[in-house]
Amino acid sequence: MTRLRLEVTDVDDGVVESEVRRRLYAFNVATTGIDDGSMLIVSLRDDDGGLVAGLYGWTWGDCAFVDLLWVDEAWRRTGLGSRLLASAEDEARSRGCTQVLLSTHTFQAPDFYAARGYRETGRFADYPAGSAQIHLAKALT
Repeated sequence: MTRLRLEVTDVDDGVVESEVRRRLYAFNVATTGIDDGSMLIVSLRDDDGGLVAGLYGWTWGDCAFVDLLWVDEAWRRTGLGSRLLASAEDEARSRGCTQVLLSTHTFQAPDFYAARGYRETGRFADYPAGSAQIHLAKALT
């Protein structure tokens, strides 16, 4: 009989994440028959190649998901976040996506997304403690 060893750690070697993502995607494809998943990465870099702002997500099954959007503090409120998001939405449309989904926290950027047409679809209270995680969606028409 195969022996199993459970490990709990706070160190990410990247192997578990990549393998879980690969296997979960394979399950999703086998279950839905949809195999058009593709990464969606948008970045803004300075003259030295340093990352100033970035968006990380993916498209799959006519949907886009924005997992991370970040703008360096020195560049916030200059329109870079809007530029990233608009570029991601344009690319999602070109891939046939009909909606964009994402999450943010109450202390992050809910007003930023609302001003760009995103509507709240749900929230988790006290994540993290004293705040909430907000789930948002925007139809791409």
